[in-house]
Amino acid sequence: MLPACRTASAGFAIPTFDLIPPDVEGFLEELWEFQSNFHDCFPRSETRVHFFDYMVGQLSPLERKSIGPMALRVKGGTIRGLQRFISDVPWDEEHMR
Repeated sequence: MLPACRTASAGFAIPTFDLIPPDVEGFLEELWEFQSNFHDCFPRSETRVHFFDYMVGQLSPLERKSIGPMALRVKGGTIRGLQRFISDVPWDEEHMR
């Protein structure tokens, strides 16, 4: 069963919000601070950056959250780097919980 905002023949309709730029000012800085809680879960600084890029991509207004569009959405992001992060980097899941 699909939610009312989706139909079998249409893509996902992203709901609109009445936000203005001041409402989200500083959001990326707060997101970086939040994800810094997980730095010990990743062995290298590059993987920490990819983790942040992945989170930014997930929170972006992209209709499809696949690696390619997400990597291209973030400044300095690379598709291959984000692919390797998702598929090859060990996540310390227990520590993350």
